[in-house]
Amino acid sequence: MSDYDAIIVGGGHNGLICAAYLAKAGYSVCVLERQPVAGGAVVTQEIVPGYKFDLGGSIVSLLNLTPIVEELELGRYGYQPIFLDPIFFSPYPDGSHLLIWRDVDRTCQSIASISPADAHAYRHFVRDWQPFLEIIIEAMHEVPSPLNLIGTFGSGLMKHLTRSGKALSQLPKSMVELLQHYFVSPKLQALIAWMGVQSGTTLDEPFGAMMGAWFATYHLSGAAHPRGGVGELTQSLVRLIRAQAGEMLTNAEVSEILIKGRQVYGVRLRGGEEISASKVISAVHIQTTLRLLTAFTSPFRKKIERLKLGNGLGMALRLAVSELPHYESYSADGIQHIALQLLAPDLQYLRRAHQDYVAGHFSKDPALVAMTFSAIDPTLAPQNKHTLYLWGQYFPYELAGDVSWDEARTEAAKVMLNKLFEYAPNMRSAIIDQYIETPLDIEHLFGMPKANITHLPVTPAHIFFMRPVPGLSQYRGPYQGLYLSGASTHPGGGILGLPGRLAAQVVLHDLSRPP
Repeated sequence: MSDYDAIIVGGGHNGLICAAYLAKAGYSVCVLERQPVAGGAVVTQEIVPGYKFDLGGSIVSLLNLTPIVEELELGRYGYQPIFLDPIFFSPYPDGSHLLIWRDVDRTCQSIASISPADAHAYRHFVRDWQPFLEIIIEAMHEVPSPLNLIGTFGSGLMKHLTRSGKALSQLPKSMVELLQHYFVSPKLQALIAWMGVQSGTTLDEPFGAMMGAWFATYHLSGAAHPRGGVGELTQSLVRLIRAQAGEMLTNAEVSEILIKGRQVYGVRLRGGEEISASKVISAVHIQTTLRLLTAFTSPFRKKIERLKLGNGLGMALRLAVSELPHYESYSADGIQHIALQLLAPDLQYLRRAHQDYVAGHFSKDPALVAMTFSAIDPTLAPQNKHTLYLWGQYFPYELAGDVSWDEARTEAAKVMLNKLFEYAPNMRSAIIDQYIETPLDIEHLFGMPKANITHLPVTPAHIFFMRPVPGLSQYRGPYQGLYLSGASTHPGGGILGLPGRLAAQVVLHDLSRPP
């Protein structure tokens, strides 16, 4: 008799979502998380006394395009998303600015202030791409297979053939080619591109157009930050699991997935304790999963070992501050503090930052996203104080010249702050404390090898039934009773939750069958 019906290795949001679906279906589950707090890269902690910092992701956008919150009734367990509107604010050195609202018309009014032609073009951009992107979103909700993909795209394209045809013709283009096809303003081009390159896609690579076009989905999904911090999303899942008699164990690092013959029968913890289950779902990185299968020999092993993870992407700086940024281009009404504040003036600025990264150096002029969620959620900081999070690109995991991140961390943080000060000089005297997360820290904190925040690159070689590798794309592992979830599986990274939901569907299907 097994201890549990299912063990979930990894307490990130995908592992917790998978466990929540299984627990709600009446199965006994145990989630094992190596860190002291559940949540993986969706976690909030009080690193500085009185200030709550999101240590990984912060924005809930893709999740809003799924039924997960409603199906799991997460509102009953404390999840309260606060939607950002405007979603994006971008100030420029010449004193102008752009605001991107959930509403397309209101967005176009802002764009018209810097480029009337682009306001008209933006409407066409959204109209051209949204039908095709809705087909992609539908495909993201399905267990990936060539047959499913053909069916979804076939029916979707027949339904929206005229409108989707424009998008299809643009797909082979790079992100820059796409943006220059639609827009003339370098400011609008850079705003959209800055969000696109955060996936790891470069400005000039073929088929990068999709990541630029994905910007149009923000008008569908919006963007939210949970009250109390992004970790309240994962804590609501923990509460649900425990309410359904499931177990959530922290400081519980798995050292081995146990196999007998071709069948999984449980796991061994770092301290030697063994826990048994008929199903084991690994929601950690695919290469970490491989290391837990100590005796695994198969062509899959070489494929997984050879996966190219890249050289990191960026780093984060979490700040406790006495006041919010006073952007010289816009400081009238505080609306800018609701939005994600994007600091990247044009495409050439992004390109130069990437060139530094390719050479193995962090950029002296990084692109930044500033986030000031305490402006909409006073629970995050003491009265009249605030939190400010900075994400910057590009910061390579491996630095040139044998420079270590222990040596570089302070200088890299200073570079990020100096760029913020250029736009908001008042912040020079506003910083109370800071918490630095280099690419090496991101790897160690969240179990993301090479600090790849999407686990695997988001490229044609690693999407749909190619993710993580062909033959392991449908959430079943190479042994009976072993399943895969997490950002290494379809549809990928971000606070999305579909890898957990889809893995749960496959496990529930197998649990319902007779032995």
